[in-house]
Amino acid sequence: MKTVAELLREKANHSVVTVSPDASVFDAISIMAERSIGAVVVVQGDSVLGMLTERDYARKIVLQDRSSRTTKVRDIMTDSVYYVSRTDTREHCMAMMTERHFRHLPVIEDGKLIGLLSIGDLVKDVMSEQKFIIHELERYITGERG
Repeated sequence: MKTVAELLREKANHSVVTVSPDASVFDAISIMAERSIGAVVVVQGDSVLGMLTERDYARKIVLQDRSSRTTKVRDIMTDSVYYVSRTDTREHCMAMMTERHFRHLPVIEDGKLIGLLSIGDLVKDVMSEQKFIIHELERYITGERG
């Protein structure tokens, strides 16, 4: 089973975009749009306080007719953050994300944020593994030596 540490090593860009809880929602959403990402981690110092996602924006700004320029991230962020460590498995991450209906999972080690996995990262890895298995089975069936 592949671990979170292995998944993070294989990610092309494993930097985590963070924002302050006192930033405006507008600024946070602008950063997300600029980076083509669906979530940012809300931090204060080394502490993870929450997550701000496109879903939070849609439900707590757009649908409630609030101003993203005057609303602070802390007012709409999801503050109950589930996270994993380097030693957790891909399967554990997928099960947690599926069961709890979220798409981003911070990786925290020794109290520090070290990465962020998206459901896309996990699906991409599963697809890569399946492609490899299919290739190997085809080689076996055809008797190809490598």
